[in-house]
Amino acid sequence: MRHHTGSFLRRTAVGVIALAAVSATCGAAVAPPAREAESIAFTQRYRALQHGGVVRAANAAISCRTAAVGAKVSCPAARSGRAAANGDFDMVYTDIDRDPNTYNSSSAEVRMPAGARVTYARLYWGGNLRAGEQNPARDNGRVLLHEPGGKYKAVRADTLIGHRVAGGADAYQASADVTRLVRASGGGSYTVAQLNVAKGRSAAGAWGGWTLVAAYEKASEPLRRLALWDGFASFDARHRDRTVHLAGLPVGAGAAGRVGMVAYNGDRGVKGDALSFSSGRGALPVALQNAANPADDVLNSSISEPGRAQPRRVPAYADTLGYDSDVFALGRGIGQRGPGLDLRMTSRRDTAWIGVLFAAVDAKP
Repeated sequence: MRHHTGSFLRRTAVGVIALAAVSATCGAAVAPPAREAESIAFTQRYRALQHGGVVRAANAAISCRTAAVGAKVSCPAARSGRAAANGDFDMVYTDIDRDPNTYNSSSAEVRMPAGARVTYARLYWGGNLRAGEQNPARDNGRVLLHEPGGKYKAVRADTLIGHRVAGGADAYQASADVTRLVRASGGGSYTVAQLNVAKGRSAAGAWGGWTLVAAYEKASEPLRRLALWDGFASFDARHRDRTVHLAGLPVGAGAAGRVGMVAYNGDRGVKGDALSFSSGRGALPVALQNAANPADDVLNSSISEPGRAQPRRVPAYADTLGYDSDVFALGRGIGQRGPGLDLRMTSRRDTAWIGVLFAAVDAKP
């Protein structure tokens, strides 16, 4: 979705609605509803100091069908990675499971190291409810999750964030604790179905997807600080830059690690979207990038992580047309010791949302 002029964000209402967590959840306490606000601040959902790391699986729930009249890129070209905006297409659900009882479904692989034990897992999903049609918000808090070798189980959100924008999009993100299910099932292909997202075409565009984040422990791996944060922050005409301080993650000079994010509605080819990190006040920021994410186009509708061999996804479109779930290597980029990481996110031209951040950083560089 592109917005070059005007004030896109005319009215924003964000609600956090507590739902009963059932099925695959761990029975965590449910928070009371919060008052509406323009954004939900990022807070730490999980942290641990252990030998191990963080893995994730992700995929989009919707893709293009046909391009609009006058669009420069066809649907097949966009799916293969050509720069395109979701607002240029009639968007339809992806549905891989051949189950007549589901209207959308997609899968992705959790690459869990052999012998690892899952210590925490959380499923995030979200999208735009308003495109060619308006989807009812009552279905936001429920999806179906199919674990490797299992069958669909209903997962209900224990946290649901609604973020309404009057300028054409109605964005939301929901999440649920799925530790028990992922711990029992381990690595392999997970399928998520019945993700509430609108299909069709509008200037705002249609988009949506899911990400499963799992922390694990394994004695043979380095001692690392693992952490997961979530919230819901928008980029728009008034908020082009946001810095999130990831407290509770002290880092040492020269420490290696990985940082991941989940974002919504970035357009490939629209430059000016950047993500950088530093280890605290006075430290020089370092741009995050990888083979799929140029430093000046990080919100580019991609699902990626370091390395040539990417986890398997079905479908495995290079351009997910509005859904980002990316992992970046810190390398040895941490120049000095600090009490935590500061992540600065910039979106100069896209109207976008960021909902999840996670990290795994060596405790002993």
